Amino acid sequence: QVQLVESGGGLVQPGGSLRLSCAASGRIFSINAMGWYRQAPGKQRELVAHITSGGMTDYVDSVKGRFTISRDNAKNAVYLQMNSLKPADTAVYYCKAEGLTAWGTTHGDYWGQGTQVTVSS
Repeated sequence: QVQLVESGGGLVQPGGSLRLSCAASGRIFSINAMGWYRQAPGKQRELVAHITSGGMTDYVDSVKGRFTISRDNAKNAVYLQMNSLKPADTAVYYCKAEGLTAWGTTHGDYWGQGTQVTVSS
C-alpha cells in the first residue's frame, strides 16, 4: 500500500515563508517525477512546481523566483520552499508522485491528501 503524506502547511502573513514536505511510504522501487499542485476555492487544480528523478525543475510563472522544489530520492520525499508568500498563494497544496513503482500496488500516479496554506494578515 502506497501513501503520500504532506506536512508543513499553515497560516502565514504576507511576505512570510513556509516549507512543505511530502513523503511516500510503502515498498517503493522508483518514482519517475514528483510535483506540487494547488487548488484555491472555486478554481481548478494547477501545477505549481515539478521535478524529475534527475532533478530537472519547472514552475508556474506566478511562483518563479519565490518557490523552490527539491526532492530526496533516497527518502521518496519532495519539498516545496515557499518564500515571499502572497494572499494569492492561499490554497490546498497537494503532492503527486508520477510513475511510481512499488511492491504489491499498481504502477502509476499517486496523490497526497493535501495541506492547507493560508496567507493572510
